[in-house]
Amino acid sequence: MKLVKDTNFEKEIKKISDKEAEEAFKTILAWIGEDPAREGLLETPKRVVKAFKEYFKGYKEDPSQVLDKTFGDVEGYDDMVVQKNISVQSHCEHHMAPIIGLAHVAYIPKKRVVGLSKLARLVEVFSKRLQTQEKLTMQIANTLMESLDAKGVAVTIDSTHQCMTMRGIKKEQATTVTNYYLGQFKEDLSYQNRYLRFISIVKE
Repeated sequence: MKLVKDTNFEKEIKKISDKEAEEAFKTILAWIGEDPAREGLLETPKRVVKAFKEYFKGYKEDPSQVLDKTFGDVEGYDDMVVQKNISVQSHCEHHMAPIIGLAHVAYIPKKRVVGLSKLARLVEVFSKRLQTQEKLTMQIANTLMESLDAKGVAVTIDSTHQCMTMRGIKKEQATTVTNYYLGQFKEDLSYQNRYLRFISIVKE
């Protein structure tokens, strides 16, 4: 192991090699009662390490850089931009169980807008980390507000948590909705209501 600087948390952490991670997964396989040496499991630790790199790639990405490129030639457009039904695949930080759902993101530009794909990309960066849904919702909103200097931002996430659908209380149909509003969306209920109608959370 070697020490590396973690810029997210500004502290020294141990850099774990792929081989060390694979050995850890072998230990877990043995702990659950399996034989890590049997044919069907020989490559499993390596596959799991590869999968975890994809699940948690957000730790190596800077969300603010996603919004670096903006456009000012919008001819004075100053109403909300809404992107809905952005798929969310994350993992809860308490049980490392999947969080599966949809995110809806809106902002009111002041002078500049961002490419539409960047909104989904921002959701992706924060989702690919261990999360709580509440924190995830706020991180997306705060980053969008700060990076674009927007007049207002709204973020909604509607998801299922497999830590409560597959284990524990086992309520398979339960979903969780979180909302976070900044700027005009927080100060003016008419903006909130329009936004909620757009994403079909509230119907007339």
